Amino acid sequence: MRPKQQRVRCWALRHRGLLQLDDIVGAHTDYNEEEEEQKYFRRKRLGVVKNVLAASLAAMLTYSVYLGLLQMQLILHYDETYREVKYSNMELEDIDRKVLMGINVTPVVALLYTPVLIRFFGTKWTMFLAVGIYALFVSSNYWERYFTLVPSAVAIGVAIVPFWASLGNYITRMAQKYYEYANYKEEHVQEQRQAPRGACSAYIVVFQTIFYICFHLSFVCAQMPMLFFLNNYIYQLNHTLSGVKHCGTLSHGMLTGFNKTVLDSLPRSVNLIMVESVLMAAAFLAMLMVLLLCGSAYGTTEEIDLRSIGWGNIFQLPFKHMRDYRLRHLLPFFIYSGFEVLFVCNDFSLNYGVCTLGLEKLAYLLIAYGFSASTCSSLALCMLRLRRQYPLLAGALLHAAILVMLFCWAPKPQQVEQAPLLYTIAALWGMGSALNKTGISILLGMLYEDKERQDFIFTIYHWWQALAIFTVYLWSGLPMKAKLSLMLLALGLAAGSYIWMERRLAQRVAFRLPRMPRPRHRASGYRYLEEDSDETNSEDEGTSRDNSQHPAEEDETPRDDGEQRN
Repeated sequence: MRPKQQRVRCWALRHRGLLQLDDIVGAHTDYNEEEEEQKYFRRKRLGVVKNVLAASLAAMLTYSVYLGLLQMQLILHYDETYREVKYSNMELEDIDRKVLMGINVTPVVALLYTPVLIRFFGTKWTMFLAVGIYALFVSSNYWERYFTLVPSAVAIGVAIVPFWASLGNYITRMAQKYYEYANYKEEHVQEQRQAPRGACSAYIVVFQTIFYICFHLSFVCAQMPMLFFLNNYIYQLNHTLSGVKHCGTLSHGMLTGFNKTVLDSLPRSVNLIMVESVLMAAAFLAMLMVLLLCGSAYGTTEEIDLRSIGWGNIFQLPFKHMRDYRLRHLLPFFIYSGFEVLFVCNDFSLNYGVCTLGLEKLAYLLIAYGFSASTCSSLALCMLRLRRQYPLLAGALLHAAILVMLFCWAPKPQQVEQAPLLYTIAALWGMGSALNKTGISILLGMLYEDKERQDFIFTIYHWWQALAIFTVYLWSGLPMKAKLSLMLLALGLAAGSYIWMERRLAQRVAFRLPRMPRPRHRASGYRYLEEDSDETNSEDEGTSRDNSQHPAEEDETPRDDGEQRN
């Protein structure tokens, strides 16, 4: 080929390539920037909804597996024939007592490590770690020995408060992110400033409602092992209740006189392994849902800022937040929230339900409670139109009426004609529980909208709830009338304290919040360079200068509450 022809061909190829490149990277005539922006933020909003559904379903699966396995394990180990034949001299009763002690006692110290754990791992990874610990509890039941069951139960106790605190924080953060993506054109969103007070309230109501609708189904799914497996081996009520003399308000302790043999035949080990494998698969699925489907609650730089305030400050801030009178007024409700969920699962289910209908009907009673709680969680959506006090006070009033009725009612053993009344009470209690749990989580999200405080607030809430569950564990041997009296006292104190808090907020009484320390970063990387970072100061000098500018801030900031309604 001649040189001239070669130059012409090279020019033609270059020109053709430039035209193709211009077609690729050039501005298209039909490109609509605003429309593409809307599509982008629509995908972001759908991602937030996906995160909420994934976290809700993962929590539902986790607690379905945990509650179902624990219930099946306690029933099997209660039967003396099963203990003698399967494990002879292993003292399963003593192991079960220590398992329950590990689950209920360990959370007492959770306030000391939960905030540090959440800030160190991040919200999503704390959830994942906690779900993994629940899966570890399931795996320990493949080889039932002291050194497998008790340590895994202690690990469950360690993970309970971090799991719930990170979940509450995660759902609230998703509501705030949805607000940002839905209002991306607002000036405060574009400048990454704090949203106006109450701007995210509607999204918090909707997302917390979705979460509790899903979570309360765990009480239904937890009964599947008993419904489809264990009920095939249980004696009828005329055998299991033959020694029971008193039920209801006349009972004492945990179903005194219940027969020590509840299984008419022993389940085969292969069948038990199959049930535990199904539960293990569900726990593993929950882990995968958190790992793969749940996005991060905070951006990378936000998480760096959250943990850069200093570990000493992170340790102290939960205690400092309890100086806020709003939290102090809500503490009785936190405590009652722990009382009521364990009361319905233990005292009501055994001393009223099983004592009257037999052990074979326990699953149906808890299914009625779970379905009712899940369905009635949607009633919290009324907070979008009504004042926020109504759901909490309505649930408290409903529980007070049921407690008074239970205080005066002593059904006779084996009185199966009382079944409709018992199922109705379980369903009504589930309605009150739904209004209680959903209302408290929504209220905390409304009162504390600062994203750097939410993990501390939910840690305080679930720590007090864990203390209440520990108290119920301690009082298990009391007479039923004493338990009901304590429940009524706690409920009355909770309702009165909450009404007083709302009154003080309506009067614009200033509350005091601990001032959040500013992040203290060493000069590394372009993101956190100081104005004088080019100067040749030693690292020690820079650190001491930061400490002098932003000390561990002990003083508190008084504020007025401008949001009486959401």
